[in-house]
Amino acid sequence: MRCVFDTNVLVSSLLLPDSKPRQALDKALREGKVLVSFAALAELYDVLSRKQFRHYVDEEEVRSFLAALTREAQWIDVEARIQACRDPKDDKFLELAVSGQGTHIVTGDIDLLVLNPFRGIELLPPHRFLEIRK
Repeated sequence: MRCVFDTNVLVSSLLLPDSKPRQALDKALREGKVLVSFAALAELYDVLSRKQFRHYVDEEEVRSFLAALTREAQWIDVEARIQACRDPKDDKFLELAVSGQGTHIVTGDIDLLVLNPFRGIELLPPHRFLEIRK
């Protein structure tokens, strides 16, 4: 299992430690690999740095989460260039999955979910990812 997580799922997994997104991330880290790229991590950092999130997590929690994620995840140099998503900002997740031979993209974004399956990669929300048996 080689998984890509979109930004919203990762944000939810940090903010809501008992949530389905967090359970999905923990499952992927435990049973497979989580794939990351510079573009995906840059977006995650940008989102988590927004002022509105300081009510929920401080800078140290953000840094710890990002450090743990980069330490446990597999870094992928993205070589694929894809223009398939109706929201072009989401193409980075498709590119990451294709470049890293991903098997799953975990997302709640309908712009990505409508592409399921994409080049043999399953796109599914966290609660469906949790139903997958090893």
